[in-house]
Amino acid sequence: MSDLIVIVYPSQEKAEEVRNRLFDLQKEYLIKLSDAVVATKSADDRIQLHQVVNTTAAGAASGSFWGLLVGVIFLNPILGVALGAAGGALGGALTDFGINDKFMKDIAESIQPGNAALFVLIKEMTADKVLDQIKDYGGVVLKTSLDDAKEQALRNALAGAVAANAPQPPPAASA
Repeated sequence: MSDLIVIVYPSQEKAEEVRNRLFDLQKEYLIKLSDAVVATKSADDRIQLHQVVNTTAAGAASGSFWGLLVGVIFLNPILGVALGAAGGALGGALTDFGINDKFMKDIAESIQPGNAALFVLIKEMTADKVLDQIKDYGGVVLKTSLDDAKEQALRNALAGAVAANAPQPPPAASA
């Protein structure tokens, strides 16, 4: 069973940085991700999803190949590529895997303009090692499917980073 975690960051750049760090940890076999998407909210309240895989482009590329193959067979490769690309792009645009796009847009409605929400769908992870690697980025947990103890550990670790990065008051002057 997969776990969903949604963390809000003050900028898209920070959310992308954390997502890239998670991809690095995946290469180290500390986490296995099903999906990782950054959602941003613009000043005019438009939600934009920044997904890792562009299914429309992938579909167009795949469709072009198959269209070329069919076109060569029927002696019209250019028409085959064009029809294949169009069909593949349409199929790719209608394909959704991982975290549901409507769900992400609905959740992202609650963030402030300029902020970004990182949606992560996790298949497996070594929680203590992953948490140790991302805690310094801070962030605010918006939603999880973790059990209460794991969710609280995540909240505490991220809150600790926020407190550590907060400006400290000047030391009191001694007379």
